[in-house]
Amino acid sequence: MTRAWWRAPLARMGAWREQRALERRAIPDALWELTLLRLPFLARLDDDERAELRRLCSLFLDRKEFHGVGGLEVTDDMALLIAAQACLPVLRLGLHFYDGFVGIVVHPDEVVAQRSVMDEDGIVHEYEENLTGEAMSGGPLMLAWSDVRDAAEAADWAYNVVIHEFAHVIDMAAEGLADGVPPLPDAAARERWIEVIDGAYEDFCALVDSGVDTVVDPYGAEAVEEFFAVAVEAFFVAPVPFRRESPAMYELLAGYFRQDPAAA
Repeated sequence: MTRAWWRAPLARMGAWREQRALERRAIPDALWELTLLRLPFLARLDDDERAELRRLCSLFLDRKEFHGVGGLEVTDDMALLIAAQACLPVLRLGLHFYDGFVGIVVHPDEVVAQRSVMDEDGIVHEYEENLTGEAMSGGPLMLAWSDVRDAAEAADWAYNVVIHEFAHVIDMAAEGLADGVPPLPDAAARERWIEVIDGAYEDFCALVDSGVDTVVDPYGAEAVEEFFAVAVEAFFVAPVPFRRESPAMYELLAGYFRQDPAAA
């Protein structure tokens, strides 16, 4: 067997580049502690997990470009607040899920987007949609700072715009589109995933249709890919009530993200 002589030098080069990035984007202790205080749902992480989250945040900040619009200036503390929430889902998976885009556009508040849709008869309908975040294949990713800033309070109703949009990014990493099925190791895992999420989605839609006040944002009933995103939000910021409401979906996400936030 021919020895892959080039692998060791490449691995060393990758480690060197990562170390340089960590040095360039080293997070000051005071700023890191402030971020942890602003995101109380991170309190469940142990010391090793917080250290890994901090490392991922430094790499994330080194790889992404933040653009404030509407007169908004994205400061270091704002960028880190976004990074910490974005990196939480991939704490045990790695940042490669986010390699498909670079730009993050931050608006001061929600954005009114002009939409159009063609019905079955070929008639185009125009409408407006209020957006607090949007993820597109290849980027950029859009966030409303007003919702990012209020993440601690919003966790009380299982809402987190950053985690929601980055859940879509993870979802789209499989085939470039959001369908509620993130990258999985094989066909059997994909089949099992679809079986569980479809069942959980049907149960959730039935609750919403019956007027039940759900833990998961009712917006998830719009489509299975939105259900995936709002379920991921709830999993990370309101894990205990989410597990009670949707135990099968909780276990599915716990296995995928290799985290069990309700057990903390």
